[in-house]
Amino acid sequence: MSQKILLTSKEVTIILNRLACQLIEKHLDFSNTVLIGLQPRGTFLANRIKQILEEEYQVKQIQLGFLDITFFRDDFRRGEKSLEANKTKIDFIVEDKKVVFIDDVLFTGRSINAALTAIQSFGRPSEVELLTLIDRRFSRHLPIQPDYRGRQVDTIDGEKVKVCWTENEGEDAVYLITN
Repeated sequence: MSQKILLTSKEVTIILNRLACQLIEKHLDFSNTVLIGLQPRGTFLANRIKQILEEEYQVKQIQLGFLDITFFRDDFRRGEKSLEANKTKIDFIVEDKKVVFIDDVLFTGRSINAALTAIQSFGRPSEVELLTLIDRRFSRHLPIQPDYRGRQVDTIDGEKVKVCWTENEGEDAVYLITN
């Protein structure tokens, strides 16, 4: 198994700031926009984006929630191992709000499809967008594309993209892992 670095800590920081700026361009004061981190790995990215928006760009009143999509996936009963659900934490209504889903890697699009179904329990958004750190563009099973992407990565079958966060793995980095 080999490992190649795709993004260093410095590159991750630059990309996160660019993504935050793109969100500000589109949503200005976020008065009608909510951010939803997809469990489990999108929560790290969502927290970082919120922190940058608040600390670097003085955006106030950002609503951030976390959505567990485990039981909304179309493949949740197909695997041998049992799934562990995460916790959904959305303490606001998304009715008529602009929702920005945040996830670390866009791969097949199935997670986003599940998120679109799961979010309906919290109201009907006026608009849904997708922000992702890594877009594995040639791996899509569904016609889903990000509105905001950090980096586009072309991978082949058998390759895996691993996003590491300081809060979880002790470093900010993105690796391409080949078996």
